[in-house]
Amino acid sequence: MDNKKLWDSVLIEMELTLSKPNFNTWFKDTSIVKQEDGAVYLGVPNTFVQDWLGSKFHNAILKGLRNISTNIQSLHYVISKVGSKDKPVVEKITQTTKELPIADVYINKEDNLNPRYTFESFIVGPFNEFAHAASQAIIKKPGIVYNPLFIYGGTGHGKTHLIQAVGNHMKNTSNKKVFYTTSEKFSQEYVNALQLNKPNFFKEKYRKYDVLIMDDIQFFSGKMQLQEQLFHLFNHLYENNKQIIFSSDKHPGLIQDLEDRLKSRFSAGMTVDIPTPDNESRAAITRTKSSSSQYPLSKDIVEYLAYSVTGNIRELEGIINSITCQSELKNRELSLSEVKNFVKNNTKPKKLVSAKEVVKTVAEFYNIEEQLIYDKTRKKEIIKPRQIIMYILREDFNISYPAIGEKLGGRDHTTVMHSCEKIKNDMKMDDLLIQEINQLRSIFV
Repeated sequence: MDNKKLWDSVLIEMELTLSKPNFNTWFKDTSIVKQEDGAVYLGVPNTFVQDWLGSKFHNAILKGLRNISTNIQSLHYVISKVGSKDKPVVEKITQTTKELPIADVYINKEDNLNPRYTFESFIVGPFNEFAHAASQAIIKKPGIVYNPLFIYGGTGHGKTHLIQAVGNHMKNTSNKKVFYTTSEKFSQEYVNALQLNKPNFFKEKYRKYDVLIMDDIQFFSGKMQLQEQLFHLFNHLYENNKQIIFSSDKHPGLIQDLEDRLKSRFSAGMTVDIPTPDNESRAAITRTKSSSSQYPLSKDIVEYLAYSVTGNIRELEGIINSITCQSELKNRELSLSEVKNFVKNNTKPKKLVSAKEVVKTVAEFYNIEEQLIYDKTRKKEIIKPRQIIMYILREDFNISYPAIGEKLGGRDHTTVMHSCEKIKNDMKMDDLLIQEINQLRSIFV
């Protein structure tokens, strides 16, 4: 494969895992200068980018290269500039060469665990401390305490990091056989086994593990054959005191087209939410991520980022890395006004959501017809979603009571006020209702 095609393929993979500002900051003006004797020479615009890629992204880049060509053994960094024909012209080949052991670059194919996901690198805050505590509990008594452990929450909240941290800890401190997979990979393996007429091989493979970790359980929605396989696998592992860990983007009880017997088993141990990070947690993450920089972020900037960058943790980390890069390139700490300008230009504006979109989303969430929300029906299965819509429109979008009533079929504002108060009071006693509303809110972020 030629240099351009090889590097473009790696860039596609990198872009999928990084925020846009992070990707643009570090991978702009990079290209492969040459390949020679199993070595790739990557052209970068300056020594600062060279140092940052070498320390922060080297493993990921080398892994991406090796996934495309197993002949690649090492990665070198080259200071280069773009020539008149858009070809990199070498100014200097640095002596900083990193040849890492295969185990340090590749995810272990025997257990699929990423060695970077550890408890030591997991930042604990009020938003995830319960999930962290549950994870700590099961490593002390695997298969006995909290089995299964089911962690759910939105994208970028740290679910995968936490469940793999459990796996890495058990792998490194015991002789237990640990295996991590996603529900999609589980599905593909099952399909392949059927095509090869080896269903028993598939079953036996998964039954031999002491700790099974499965990500993205929501993928099983509507896939009845897969649910059947998972049901029997779960029973076998559970009856033999094997630890089972699941993750999903929603509470197991809210996954549509999932058999009740599976929902029941998912909820038999400990089910815990990792919600959107609170301001205190975002501030802690910001301080920690910037602490190793030559220019740690000031208290004012930390507080500003915590309150203004309200997306998921991955997006916040991308902004922090980009600000750190700008500081080190300028050889000084950025001012608060500079940071504000950077955030304004590099974050997407908050999504504008109409009342109609809220109605549509809630109706789909509770699997009811959208039109019934507007009708005068008093059926219990319709009243609750309608009241939740009123509550969200009032609390999250600050729409007036009369306007909400008008948008929802011409209802009186006192009806809206009563509905909002009822949801507020019910949330004090109903944990599942809180989880449902948090799940809906994450959709509107």
